[in-house]
Amino acid sequence: MPDSFLLLVMVVAAALAFGITNGANDAANSIATVIGTRNLSPRAALIMAGICEFAGAATGTAVAKTIGAGIIVPGALTMSIVLAGVLAVILWTLTATVKGMPVSLTHGLVAGMVGAALAHGNPSIIQWSVLGRVFSAVAIAPVLGFVGGFALFLLILWVFRRKRPALVRILFSKLEVASAAFLAYSHGKNDGQMPIGLIAMGLMIYTGSETLEIPVWAILASAGAISFGTIVGGHRVIRTVGLNMTALNPSSGFAVEASAASIIELASHLGIPISTTHCVSTAVMGVGATKRLSAVRWTLARNIVRTWVLTFPSCFALGWLLGTLFRTIG
Repeated sequence: MPDSFLLLVMVVAAALAFGITNGANDAANSIATVIGTRNLSPRAALIMAGICEFAGAATGTAVAKTIGAGIIVPGALTMSIVLAGVLAVILWTLTATVKGMPVSLTHGLVAGMVGAALAHGNPSIIQWSVLGRVFSAVAIAPVLGFVGGFALFLLILWVFRRKRPALVRILFSKLEVASAAFLAYSHGKNDGQMPIGLIAMGLMIYTGSETLEIPVWAILASAGAISFGTIVGGHRVIRTVGLNMTALNPSSGFAVEASAASIIELASHLGIPISTTHCVSTAVMGVGATKRLSAVRWTLARNIVRTWVLTFPSCFALGWLLGTLFRTIG
């Protein structure tokens, strides 16, 4: 029996709240470096990112379909599972944002949904093959981010080794703005589709349909939510990634943004939810490591990685607890 309209409204509201928190934490990574290099003011960078996030979220639906119909067996989905999973990752993200720690909302959402689903049924309702593909990005994305940032910045240093530093700075001051815009766009195209998938999931449950349909209003509302969250800005996260981890300049900032954006864009085309946090943070580490290992604040890096690791069990446990609560009262 389809769940009530009130529950559908709650799912839509939770999905949009997820989009806002995503923008405030995860999307902050997309412009952290361009602010860290002082190439753009925080206000200008946030407005640019908000526009690009909206454009990215409004184009393509491959990731939305993976989230909406790929993790849990459609026939076993309920509004309670969706609500519990989304609320779990929102609670975790708000806590991390206050502490200035970037987290992967992508994998937090998946962990929260799995925890909520297992509170309602047996493990057979999880599509483990799809889940394995999503979680494989946990190991792959940070490695690609580090190697990509490291290799691209080394290439830049070699190509421009005989150019005057002033000319290099002028050139990359312009290129870095473009790469930051591309990174914000690619983030919107990947993470920005997750609220779309959640809304489509709620509509599928409400109507009793067996197919996932994505209305235009869900795309526009979700794109607006992540754009708004980005403009509001996770300023503490921006300081952590763009200012505190290593010293950046326009050329190194370009290397971070261009390498991370390329990885995220490819994942979006393949329909794989991937963490911007993982890609950008490790790309910053890779760029810093081209100078010397001590150029990276590894204590901070270790704290960030610890937060990533804690995201999975924390969101799973919160999802399971909330799922159990909703099942008891519902």
